[in-house]
Amino acid sequence: MVTGLGATSCAGAGADALWAALEAGEAPTSRRVPEIDVAHLGGPKELRRFDPFTLFALLAADEAWRQSGLEAPYEDAATIVSTGIGGLQTILVQTEVLRDRGASRVSPFMVPMMMPNAAAAAVSMRWGLQGPCETITTACAAGTHAVGYGARLVASGRVSVAVVGGAEAVMVPIAEAGFANMTALSKSGVSRPFDVERDGFVMGEGAGILVLEEREHALARGATIYAEVTGAASTADAHHITAPDPDGRGAIRCMSAALADAGLAPDDIDHINAHGTSTPLNDLAESRAIGEVFGSRRVPVTSVKGFLGHSLAAAGALEAVVSVLSLHRQVIPPTVGTVDVDPEIDVDIVTHRPRPAVLRHVLSNSFGFGGHNGSVIFSRHQ
Repeated sequence: MVTGLGATSCAGAGADALWAALEAGEAPTSRRVPEIDVAHLGGPKELRRFDPFTLFALLAADEAWRQSGLEAPYEDAATIVSTGIGGLQTILVQTEVLRDRGASRVSPFMVPMMMPNAAAAAVSMRWGLQGPCETITTACAAGTHAVGYGARLVASGRVSVAVVGGAEAVMVPIAEAGFANMTALSKSGVSRPFDVERDGFVMGEGAGILVLEEREHALARGATIYAEVTGAASTADAHHITAPDPDGRGAIRCMSAALADAGLAPDDIDHINAHGTSTPLNDLAESRAIGEVFGSRRVPVTSVKGFLGHSLAAAGALEAVVSVLSLHRQVIPPTVGTVDVDPEIDVDIVTHRPRPAVLRHVLSNSFGFGGHNGSVIFSRHQ
């Protein structure tokens, strides 16, 4: 059961702010997280010891934990917070310190700030979560993998609660140059998933966190239940370090396995929150995979990367938050930036405005460099 949601994004702090921005349907001027007051998370000295990606995770986790109504410390809880790269901003700052001021001036906090597991550790320590505390780094699929893994820990009885999600803060020149030089970034600076003029992704940053809880545990304490994780899967393309399998075979297996895990048929899915990066190869491969799994049935598809940009490991986590909100509100947000859907993409892309719908089951996809595929299914709580 999903009993808490938190989001840090270019829309600001909070899942409600993100949803309102998605419904408005206008591309933001910046995909950076705006300046947010984080004083409630600690004093200035303490906060300076966190890389931005950890701060984003803490901010989203604080919202999700408060919403869940659980009380800390909580021994019987897992913490699974993913990242693609970790504390890159800290590495860059301390590299400059080393160059300009010498080794003796490098911060003693550099290592705990830069390490990829820093966000998971910080979330665990803040709320006293003493179950498994782990970090998944499967590139852009990591946020979705974190949700699926956390749900399995709860379903297996290993823990009663899992705080799951992903965080990323790598909108810095070196990362942007690397993605640009491999022709992954949009030259136009516009994210337009599935559009005939799509030319690459736009970088984003942020964090998405969900609190997952065992059903009877949640019901016994009268928790508000927003949705249920009913299925999840992970596969590998085994094809190329960056390009997807052009026929989407890994994605096909992943979506099919998630459906089998949930005990659902393709006809049961009412909406797909797509990976939808706005790159020519990824969007086409995903659309082919969707067509193979769902056949002639045109399931409504949206990509929130048109608004958020692509926040790597945070993407799947933020998309999980949006998928749950879609179920809770019975509305599909539009794919911002998309005007003319590529004729080769024969799927129903929701564009221009929100679409009210009867939603029982939502499938969310994430596909990452290295050929990592992740799918998770959220179902409306009955």
